[in-house]
Amino acid sequence: MFDVVYLAVLTVALVGGIVFGYVLRNRRRVRLDRVSFGVVLLLIFSLGFSIGGDKALLGSLPNVGLSAVVILAFVLLFSVVFVKVAERLVKVG
Repeated sequence: MFDVVYLAVLTVALVGGIVFGYVLRNRRRVRLDRVSFGVVLLLIFSLGFSIGGDKALLGSLPNVGLSAVVILAFVLLFSVVFVKVAERLVKVG
């Protein structure tokens, strides 16, 4: 699965970003939303490329897709339910 070194690299990158953002918080804001969107698009493309190149995964995609839709529906449903409950508990709106 995940190697300890790989996890350490991810953790160092996250902590480095937090420290860098903290140090530069009072400087002029840099809008990274376009860069982030481009990186997300690149990641989605690479994921699609990996799926398209794997015959076994491509063949099982209808089953995986159905499971993903079911999980998505439950996530959306319970997200809305929990937000409504939290709003009532905190008395927002």
